[in-house]
Amino acid sequence: MMIEVMKSKIHCARVTEANLNYMGSITIDEDLMDAANLIAGEKVAIVNNNNGERFETYIIKGERGTGCICLNGAAARKVQVGDVVIIMSYALMDFEEAKTFKPWVIFPDSVTNKLV
Repeated sequence: MMIEVMKSKIHCARVTEANLNYMGSITIDEDLMDAANLIAGEKVAIVNNNNGERFETYIIKGERGTGCICLNGAAARKVQVGDVVIIMSYALMDFEEAKTFKPWVIFPDSVTNKLV
């Protein structure tokens, strides 16, 4: 049996930009992507702690070291700059493997979004 489990999480990152006029997605600083084991094009679920919005999109690689968390396109309507979000990805795996799997969870700095 295969089940879906949390693979990666960026916990409580601050939205730095919201770009309504882009085609969609979330742009994430490449340092954060590496630390959380995320890749460009990967599907993510996003929870906005400020307004309760939950939505899905895909990742675009952002400039390394900037702390960028930018919601693009329609997702930009679900956040405001400064909102705190949780970004999660999931993976399918065998039930037994899932019992011992350890997800990548990172906690960026609450102001700069940089790794601490």
